[in-house]
Amino acid sequence: MTLEEVQATLQIAKLKEEDLQKTIQCLSFGENVSSADYVLMELDDTLCKHIEAGQSLVIRGDKDERAVVCTADKTYELKIADTSNLLLFVPGCRTADQLTDSQDSPRVVHNQIWGFCNSYWELRKQRPRLKKLKKLLMENPYEGPAVGGQEENTENRYTMQDLLERIQASEEEIKAHLPTIHACQIDGYWRLLEFDYEMKLLGHVTQLVDSESWSFDKVPLQTCLAELAPLEPKEMIEHCLNCYGKRYNEDVFYALHEDNVCKAVALMLLQNAVKFNLGEFLDVWQQSIPEGMGTRLEQLKGVALVDRTSRPETICLLKVEDLPEDTLERFNHLFTLKEKWTEDDITPYIQDLCGEKQTTGALLTKYARSSMQNGVKVFNSRRPVAT
Repeated sequence: MTLEEVQATLQIAKLKEEDLQKTIQCLSFGENVSSADYVLMELDDTLCKHIEAGQSLVIRGDKDERAVVCTADKTYELKIADTSNLLLFVPGCRTADQLTDSQDSPRVVHNQIWGFCNSYWELRKQRPRLKKLKKLLMENPYEGPAVGGQEENTENRYTMQDLLERIQASEEEIKAHLPTIHACQIDGYWRLLEFDYEMKLLGHVTQLVDSESWSFDKVPLQTCLAELAPLEPKEMIEHCLNCYGKRYNEDVFYALHEDNVCKAVALMLLQNAVKFNLGEFLDVWQQSIPEGMGTRLEQLKGVALVDRTSRPETICLLKVEDLPEDTLERFNHLFTLKEKWTEDDITPYIQDLCGEKQTTGALLTKYARSSMQNGVKVFNSRRPVAT
């Protein structure tokens, strides 16, 4: 388009040339341009500064999963946003504030359109999808040192790089979650201990504490490792102490967490029973824990569910980590297990679904219906749930 053609167009459009920039940018499509050539992504100020500082964004997700974008420490949902305006990708095109027109007469500059689209990727901060992490590590749990010349199974073992390629979460979020599921690094691979082996290690530690009359708040690390070294590798004993206690006083002592130990024993008792008579369970549970520790049902929030409507009252294993990660699927699943929930009962099973500045109360308002039952507020599904 020539300057004369531009001026003629302005006349038809009833626009005054003096109201416009002296530099007139004329756009034209290049050869073989299609909407599939480029994808646009909208970034907020934080992510823009992240990129400008030379940091990277990583897209993660297997073929059967919805992709997410991760920084070093945060995870974002990728969502397509449609727009009614055609978006053009024009390298070299300058906005009005970037033009520094000093010439008196107008001029035409030609720029080529490299791509176009009518949608873009929108990023929304979301919870990391970490459920798959334990599932992968459970493919080949560590059962202890090989004995009798047996070779250990080396299949399905994962390094940190392997996990980064498979898990939809940032590296920092993955690293923070590994200790919460009691994972440890063995020969460069991240492993979960087989539950019975982990209980065996914990049994060795608590029995030693009892035989030495130590306080559970003051377990001497080096003495503990030396005494148990003939039974198990020191690395495994120390890992067990990290799972069920906290190191202090310049790495000299460990304080065992009563709640963690009691919960582990409860899981051991409940793992082979569909339902357990609550009264009988409470008796057996208290008898099974180390002397000096006390059991409380509050220790089992998020891992076991008490049914006080049945006669006799029962308790069964229900771990939050085994529930769906999607919020709607989680609520649907919970309401198939139990039609009505009190807020105290359901809260441990939805707490992890809360986003930033979101409460469990807000989730219940959105996904459940409340009513009064015998003077107690209960929650049930907003729609019929297939059982």
